[in-house]
Amino acid sequence: MTGDTVFGAYDRAALDAQYDNRARYADHDVYFRNWEAANQAARGMPNLRANISYGPGPEETLDIFPAGESPAPVHVFIHGGYWQQRTKDDFSFVAQGLVPLGAHTVVINYALAPQVTMDEIVRQNRAALAWIWRNAPDFGGDPDRIFVSGHSAGGHLAAMVMAADWTAFGDHLPPDLGKGGCAISGLYDLEPIRLTYLNDALGLDAEAAARNSPVLHPPTRKAPIIVAVGAEESEEYHRQAGDFVSVLTSREVPCEHFIAPGLNHYSIIDQFMRPDTALSLAVGRQMGL
Repeated sequence: MTGDTVFGAYDRAALDAQYDNRARYADHDVYFRNWEAANQAARGMPNLRANISYGPGPEETLDIFPAGESPAPVHVFIHGGYWQQRTKDDFSFVAQGLVPLGAHTVVINYALAPQVTMDEIVRQNRAALAWIWRNAPDFGGDPDRIFVSGHSAGGHLAAMVMAADWTAFGDHLPPDLGKGGCAISGLYDLEPIRLTYLNDALGLDAEAAARNSPVLHPPTRKAPIIVAVGAEESEEYHRQAGDFVSVLTSREVPCEHFIAPGLNHYSIIDQFMRPDTALSLAVGRQMGL
């Protein structure tokens, strides 16, 4: 590090490197190809209900992968891509790990930066959960057993969903709509994100970064949260996870700090390709399955 520090001990180049996962993992294309093959298989699962609108925008859609029995718990997955890339279709494969456990699996789509702000991205994901609660009985889901997970930017959004004030989406919604969460390789402090190359598209100022940082706005209810990170991820990803765990613990929110041995930012989400992996089983236990 040779330039002026911008966050902690990092100069801009070093901070960028902490969050540039494609540069950190030269084989990232291999993961992407494997995901696409798994996505095609998942979209062939029986009774898929695809591209259902939960809001007025063209990107506000979701896919429902039904489990065999009803009523069953509903597991909602939020995709990553640093809030500016990818769609739900890139993560259909998570249904292969979660549906066999006995959970209806819903994968959310949302609008991306720079077309929309972080505030709007958070709002859309919360609106999707409200829609799922209202409509769960229509697809055999139990509205009293809704859980949420997300990877990378989706881990951030899962944490923001778990902290939602549901009265903003209707007085009839329960304050504990989300019964549990799993944030995987998430970003919980957006201040360093604001100071990296990622902000060219996100356009965060200090106030927006603070407003959308789960470490500053953690859940106030006692629903359990798994905070997962791959052992091979960057120091900043581990700091982010550790800081969020500390905040949750200080609020007496039940929390599991799940460090996955030998896994990196991409291979950790491969855990959701099968129901018998450590992370899938941890989520299954959270759902009571």
